[in-house]
Amino acid sequence: MPLPTPCILSAHSDPHAEVDRIDAGALTAGAAAGFGALLWPMAQGCFGTIDDLPNRLPQQCADAGLALLLDIDIARFPIDHPLVAEQPVLFALRRIADREGPVDPRVAMPASGEARARLRIEGAIEALMPTIADRLIALLDGSVQGFRFLQADRIAPAFLTALIARLRAHKSDALAIAHAPELPRAVAQGLRGTGLDGLVSAFGGWDLRSTNLVEERQDVGAIAALLAEPKAAQLTHDHMTRSVIAAAAMSDGLILPLDVMVRYPDLAKRAIDVARQAAPFAGEMRRLNGAGRPVTAFLRADTSDIRDCSAAMLVLINTTDRAQPAPASTGLRSTAGAAFAPLGDDMVAELQPGEVRIMTADRAKPILLGPVSGGAIAAAQMPRLVVEDVSPTVAGGFPVKRVVGEALNVEATVFADGHEQLAVELLWRPADASDWTAVAMEELPNLRWQASFAMTRMGRHEFVIEAWLDRFGGFTRDFRKKLDAGVATSVDHAEGRLLVEQARDRSKGMAKKDLAKFATQLKRDDDAALLLSDELAAAMAQADDRPHRLRSPVQPVDAERLTARFSSWYELFPRSQSTVPGQHGSFDDVIPRLPAIRDMGFDTLYFPPIHPIGSANRKGPNNTLTPAPGDPGSPYAIGAPEGGHDAIHPELGSLEDFLRLVDAARDHGLEIALDFAIQCSPDHPWLKDHPGWFAWRPDGSMKYAENPPKKYQDIVNVEFYAKDAVPGLWTALRDVVLLWIERGVKTFRVDNPHTKTLPFWEWMIGDVRARHPDAIFLAEAFTKPAMMYRLAKVGFSQSYTYFTWRDEKAELTDYITELTTTAPKEFYRPHFFVNTPDINPLFLQTSGRPGFRIRAVLAATLSGLFGVYSGFELCEAAPVPGKEEYLDSEKYEIRQRDWTAPGNIIADITMLNRLRRAYPALQTHLNTRFYAVQNDRIIYYAKPAPDGADMILVMVSLDPHHAQEAAFEVPLWEFGLSDTASIAVEDLAEGHRFDWHGKTQHIRLDPDLPYRIWRIAPGEPV
Repeated sequence: MPLPTPCILSAHSDPHAEVDRIDAGALTAGAAAGFGALLWPMAQGCFGTIDDLPNRLPQQCADAGLALLLDIDIARFPIDHPLVAEQPVLFALRRIADREGPVDPRVAMPASGEARARLRIEGAIEALMPTIADRLIALLDGSVQGFRFLQADRIAPAFLTALIARLRAHKSDALAIAHAPELPRAVAQGLRGTGLDGLVSAFGGWDLRSTNLVEERQDVGAIAALLAEPKAAQLTHDHMTRSVIAAAAMSDGLILPLDVMVRYPDLAKRAIDVARQAAPFAGEMRRLNGAGRPVTAFLRADTSDIRDCSAAMLVLINTTDRAQPAPASTGLRSTAGAAFAPLGDDMVAELQPGEVRIMTADRAKPILLGPVSGGAIAAAQMPRLVVEDVSPTVAGGFPVKRVVGEALNVEATVFADGHEQLAVELLWRPADASDWTAVAMEELPNLRWQASFAMTRMGRHEFVIEAWLDRFGGFTRDFRKKLDAGVATSVDHAEGRLLVEQARDRSKGMAKKDLAKFATQLKRDDDAALLLSDELAAAMAQADDRPHRLRSPVQPVDAERLTARFSSWYELFPRSQSTVPGQHGSFDDVIPRLPAIRDMGFDTLYFPPIHPIGSANRKGPNNTLTPAPGDPGSPYAIGAPEGGHDAIHPELGSLEDFLRLVDAARDHGLEIALDFAIQCSPDHPWLKDHPGWFAWRPDGSMKYAENPPKKYQDIVNVEFYAKDAVPGLWTALRDVVLLWIERGVKTFRVDNPHTKTLPFWEWMIGDVRARHPDAIFLAEAFTKPAMMYRLAKVGFSQSYTYFTWRDEKAELTDYITELTTTAPKEFYRPHFFVNTPDINPLFLQTSGRPGFRIRAVLAATLSGLFGVYSGFELCEAAPVPGKEEYLDSEKYEIRQRDWTAPGNIIADITMLNRLRRAYPALQTHLNTRFYAVQNDRIIYYAKPAPDGADMILVMVSLDPHHAQEAAFEVPLWEFGLSDTASIAVEDLAEGHRFDWHGKTQHIRLDPDLPYRIWRIAPGEPV
């Protein structure tokens, strides 16, 4: 616009109001603030004269330095104007009766009212435009600088074009503004090329959130400057500042009532400054966040396309009457469409109520890199093929976990450019072998390839995927298609022969001779059968030079014994096994317990630490600090004058006694597992023999162990990076494990491994399993999932889990789904212990016998690894008030039990372990599938057999106090059966058979029998 700044003062918010005087001081103040013009309402339309304006108004504007613009409705004609009579079709008449009494239709009414020119119909330009232009030119000659055309939507674009051209021919700098803020965009776009300097925008009806202004700028922003004119409702005292500043920031200019400028001069001056700041950014506008956000964010660019801009302005509008945090800069930048330099601290500062914040930023310079080293020659040596998305893999190069005899199914996405035929092989080998075994991979849809191999040896394996261009295979594929279509030529035969000859030339020995025979037989280029024969294909495969061969990174796999994935653990304290009341038990006292443990179906017998217990700071009953003489202390306070981690607590017996127990357990089908707890009592020999393995305080004391809120005053920790700890401490701990392996122990439950350094575990477990691949390590790490998963990656075969605290259906479902469908499924084996000496779950404290049965069946059927701490079968649950700890905990005292006490659940545990041994489907967590049951207090899942022949269904009530019932669906679809089919059912818990007819069934579970375990098999007779 030909104004110093496109900011205009409006003499009245209603252009039809009568205004007869003006304050010259206000005009001067407006010009000083930066306004460039005064917009005055011309009530008489274009037939008013300069004399109709207030006395001296043109001179006052000139003195103040303001251009005088008139708000004018050019369609208003006096009703008695000659053109109204001459061109009646071009006018709509609005008559006003000026006499009282009834109207006599026989008598012509005198002319009164006004005529409205129809400026959009044919003929209006020729008939009306000259008259209107002459009237406006007369006003221009009277010191008027330009006009705002009211109701511009009723003016044809061609009429407006001709009128503005006529005015500019007379006065080249005449201003023309159109007022039609509700103008449909399609109509507004027709104003392009009319010569308008400005358009009143839709700001007056904007809610500060919608994209109306964004869309308006996109549609008509290039036609003329968009001028924001706030309406009266936006200019109330409470909203004044936000509306005025937002109008200036979101437009190309501002029309502000003169009285607002007078009453709020500082605000008016600030609005002018904002308008000037926004002036360079008349290009594209974008909203950067959602309309529902309390602070809306808009970006204005200095070009019509943000992608080409050199700078931009960010506008943040707090649409609320409360302070609001600024939108996250990262979210705004990602939707901006271009990269901009940082906006500074103002970007993140809190926005005050109703605040409008403006920030500008230059386009950030792109990062330019030097030429690629080696240029095109080096690029041509890069892999042409792609091998990606290999599965299974473990991030970080850690091994995938499987068990001996299990087939490892390997898939990968493999492809290349064009339509070349590919050949893909799975190469695998034991880690101690040098040669690879190759298995051809089968192509699946979507560029996936698949193959498998079985690991028949225990220990580390590895595999890679190798792919190359199969040129002869591609030839035979295309040659066969040409033969079938009848379009094969001698040239096609010759192409195949040439490939055979090239293979012959690069071969040696018998392969060369065989290929030479084929080449000779193909000389006539007419033997299609020979080109497509299996014999030639085999010879060519042997001679294949595998062009563009590519191998994936090596993926290690650990094949462990089945016990690493499937085992039932029973934990007991040997010192509590004496049948003499109050007497400290021994290893010999454990031996008579072996048959009962075996008969319950357990295969692993786990002992807490069996080493000498220190006397310094010894704990008394219930973790007190005041033990009585004879109190046994905690077995986790390892170390006394009798020895440390390599020794046996004297009251348990001798080494020979222990070895005898190991043999006896083996005879009963039980494997002994020991607790490996890396901690020391203050009496441990290592403190004197190896003080450099510990962290000492300046006063010579040592901090005791803590796991807040728990405190272990009877324990101190080694320091893995103390001055003498590497390698001394590390190798000493490794040697402790090797020593117990020599004594017949291959399984170790590791206490709190997450509090020890990860590199130690990766090295130690790797070193031990390199010598003893059958060694198993269970991580007792109740910590954050990332650490639990990392421990599994570095070598732990099994891990305690959050199952202990998962009591609700959604919790259990989500947790098992995470373990079976996400990355941990390849390396993390969950061990579902129902309780531990440290954890007396709240659920068991209040649920009675039904709760113990519920937790037992969940643990035993959801995971292949199931663990019980002794006393669970007796439903022991007495807690320390308000804690998840056992009252009279066996960690601090000897507890002798009546193993036949009434109310036990030995029968349930025995049955569960029997089923686990009998059905491979229950020997892993990875096959768990959850199905719908219409009750949130009932959980329902399936365990399909590995061969898919049958399926175990488990349904458990999670309510130990009330009966629960629901409808559920039998997964007939899994066997390809219809919803109305019948299927044979075996109740594995109760031992009887029946039939289900149809998909939908109903169940009721009572606290007395809170679960069902069924087997369904479609092949069995109904």
